[in-house]
Amino acid sequence: MKIGPKAVLVVCVVALVAVGAWARAAYVQPWIQDRSAVRIADKLERDSLLREGDILFQTSRSRQSRAVQDATRSEWSHCGIVVRRDGEWMVYEAVQPVKTTPLAEWLARGKENRFALKRIKESVRKLSPEDLARMESEGKRFAGKPYDTLFGWGDDRIYCSELIWKIYHRALGVEVGAVQKLAQFDLDAPSVKALMAKRYGKNVPLEDSVVSPVSIYRSPNLETVVESP
Repeated sequence: MKIGPKAVLVVCVVALVAVGAWARAAYVQPWIQDRSAVRIADKLERDSLLREGDILFQTSRSRQSRAVQDATRSEWSHCGIVVRRDGEWMVYEAVQPVKTTPLAEWLARGKENRFALKRIKESVRKLSPEDLARMESEGKRFAGKPYDTLFGWGDDRIYCSELIWKIYHRALGVEVGAVQKLAQFDLDAPSVKALMAKRYGKNVPLEDSVVSPVSIYRSPNLETVVESP
């Protein structure tokens, strides 16, 4: 069976479209997102919207993000603390491992560069240099520790919202967010069931203590500085 010129042309066009879509997803879109993140970070600094100790939230593009969102019924699935290091704005976060990440790089990892910036209310506590020093000292205890994929409450491994909650609570005696039991989350969503089956098997620790990103986001002790529309 011979393939006519029109058929060859159609195949070539389809192939070009497919390659173009792949190239955009693999190279162009990440480049656009990176450039957008740099502009956002520059604007946050230019408008003096950042303070050390602020808390940033984003929708992570990690594989577990969907399950976290479904379980907590929130778009926010990752968070970190704003810090200043050698004149640069950074985010101290629990990933793999716990580390400090440049602000623009952190923003670029979030879905569509969306973010929310929260700050402890001055009526609760106006962070002093001594407060920030205590927070930094407490945070250093976790530096380099592995990410806790089981969301346990110990200190050997740690996840993002747990890191923030423990730094604020242990350094300042301030609670940002409510600690809940795992059983209190929405565990019926398919994404959540799949993640739990993979990580816990049949022994799901329903009574384990967990603090979620959205619990911190909704804390009455925090106020919104700026949030993506």
